[in-house]
Amino acid sequence: MEAPSPSTSATAAAGSLHVVAIPHPGRGHINSMMNFCKVLSSRVPDITITFIVTEEWLGFIGSEPKPANISFAAIPNVIPSELVRGQHYSEFADAVFTKMGDPCEELLDRLRPAPTLILADTMLKWAVRAGSRRNIPVASFWPMAAWGFSLSSHFHLLERNGHFPVDLTEKGDERVDYIPGLPSTRLADLLHSGRNTPLQQDFLDAIKTAREAKYLLLVTVYEVDYLAVDAVKASLSFPVYTVGPAIPLSRLADDSCLNDADYLKWLDCQPSNSVLYISLGSFLSISSSKMDEIAGCLRDSSVRFMWVAREEAARLRELCGDRGIIVPWCDQSRVLSHSSVGGFWTHCGWNSILEAVFAGVPMLAYPIAMDQGRNALMVVEDWKVGWRVDTDITGLMRKFMDLEDDESREIRRQAKHLQEVCQQAIGKDGSTETNINSFIRDISHCNDSS
Repeated sequence: MEAPSPSTSATAAAGSLHVVAIPHPGRGHINSMMNFCKVLSSRVPDITITFIVTEEWLGFIGSEPKPANISFAAIPNVIPSELVRGQHYSEFADAVFTKMGDPCEELLDRLRPAPTLILADTMLKWAVRAGSRRNIPVASFWPMAAWGFSLSSHFHLLERNGHFPVDLTEKGDERVDYIPGLPSTRLADLLHSGRNTPLQQDFLDAIKTAREAKYLLLVTVYEVDYLAVDAVKASLSFPVYTVGPAIPLSRLADDSCLNDADYLKWLDCQPSNSVLYISLGSFLSISSSKMDEIAGCLRDSSVRFMWVAREEAARLRELCGDRGIIVPWCDQSRVLSHSSVGGFWTHCGWNSILEAVFAGVPMLAYPIAMDQGRNALMVVEDWKVGWRVDTDITGLMRKFMDLEDDESREIRRQAKHLQEVCQQAIGKDGSTETNINSFIRDISHCNDSS
């Protein structure tokens, strides 16, 4: 699939908004930014959005439906395919930090009309400087929980208190209670690594550079993340907006979408709240032996399940028994919103958590890496809408999916309450709705005065 010519990828008239969106090249980051761009495209009549991806990602998502005022523009594949697919994460991150910037800047200079705003993933630190050199305002887009931004902004406090660099095998259980916006948390749940690696430094540099942007967009719901959001706002001198959850609301409302998918037909045949949906993310992986263990526990538990297992799907079908289905991919938002789904075993990626919150589905928390440890604590300890996966996986799944169990019923009640909070936020006069409208008003006024 070819991208539109850069000179014609934007068709905005002079004086209208031309937003150039540059997501981090990971599935969760791309989905989140695209969903937010769709919100902008539906609310601003004269907006045009150019969405920049690599040629490989264009092949993945270029045929997906999108509004007419959003178009793709592609840069060369500066990141090797094996890195895009989740292998060798440090090499992938290094390529994002060091190789995407130049071709994106070249593309910015060829776009006509000239961009009036750059919407860039916070991790793309070079995008802020590219905008500054061209006098184009930048909105930094943080598609993770607000606590992560606050932690990174106050990382010097870890160093001051002797908690970084650190040996997590020795001090991982020590609790940190001095990061603004975060409750007391085990060090091991805050840090992916206790070492001062080049990747860690790039990450911190990106947060520091984000302070040079004109706006910050937090993909979270204020009411469920307000302590960290308020801490972030207090640390910055420019507007901060909570715009989550960035999920495809219009697609969920379209009953004709994906109606022929076999997995949806299977879900239609299952009793209400009876299916455990399992997805451990689209990037970071767990070992095949752990996948086999999960498969055996599913078989022994006798719970109904739907498991998204990517390239392992075919192999695992033989191990799981006949109480469920295994697929390589699905429309996760639609699955979580299906009436037969009663639980979600998740790696605790932020987008997955927000989708579950929006759907009112309780979670089994199984963090793998990065920010997922603290995200899991939000699910289990802060919101009380899930349980942490422990050693007795079979028994845990049975209890979790037992609708008559008192503890299971309680987390379902809490999940429904959190769902109501989320729906109020995106409703009329809700926090998300108000923040999105404020952002649109601010960027429109900025464009009028330029």
